[in-house]
Amino acid sequence: MTWAMLGRHNSSATRFWGYNKNMLAYLFVLIAVAVRFLPHAWTFTPVGASLLYFGARMPRKHWWFPLVLLISSDVLLTRLTYGYSVGADHFASWIWYVAALWIGNLLCRESKPLRVAAASLVSATSFFLVSNFGVWAAWNMYPKTVGGLIACYVAAVPFARNFISDPLFAAVFFGIGALVSLGAQKRRAFAAD
Repeated sequence: MTWAMLGRHNSSATRFWGYNKNMLAYLFVLIAVAVRFLPHAWTFTPVGASLLYFGARMPRKHWWFPLVLLISSDVLLTRLTYGYSVGADHFASWIWYVAALWIGNLLCRESKPLRVAAASLVSATSFFLVSNFGVWAAWNMYPKTVGGLIACYVAAVPFARNFISDPLFAAVFFGIGALVSLGAQKRRAFAAD
């Protein structure tokens, strides 16, 4: 049995379990936002994984939900917690949020573990590239040359913990979703007997 058989496109899923499975997408985003406000290792959060799961399980018309929450939390954290102004580099992160949802959407029909792992690594890599490009472009910390961009990426390597957190949390989130679907199938089979 593949994760795709347990995914949102399983037409035999009951309405109740379908709602619970979709509610997991919202729950995982709420957890990701909450973790950002709690003490945690720098960039070791479930943000990327929650966006992948949401993109895989929810239609595009619902993507506004994680976008509004994550952008709002960016603004709050930047202004109130870190005491900085919201700058142009934030737009790079916000564009990446949409990209992560889109990467997740590629998993909607087939969410096998290898595909989830690959998507989480693409997500982590794209975040590293996009967010640090935003820092290089928006701030005057590095020269606006190819060498400056490379220096920015090299300086960011110690903070690239999302290469661990994205695959880890993606495995947990997609695994929980698969277990919920499996539980629904077992309940249906039991009810049919």
